[in-house]
Amino acid sequence: MSSQPFMWLFSGMNNQYTRREVFCRNTCHDLKRFWEREIGKQTYYRESEEHRLGRSALRKLREEWKQKLETKLRLRNNPEDTEKRTNVG
Repeated sequence: MSSQPFMWLFSGMNNQYTRREVFCRNTCHDLKRFWEREIGKQTYYRESEEHRLGRSALRKLREEWKQKLETKLRLRNNPEDTEKRTNVG
């Protein structure tokens, strides 16, 4: 036997198989790394977009208008409650 212990396992095999195995191993690692980067980029873009929307004045304006509309609806539906509040306060 030779000084390399596992070379005798591959001595009868064609070299293209061992090269393909190494090629596949490297390709799989590269594909995994590629998709991990892509997922990282998409996560970053999504988080930055959420942050941008959180700082947006549009969300605040919508919330203010929603509160104003709810107040008007309450006044319209229960006018007696508003009169009691104004008389008490």
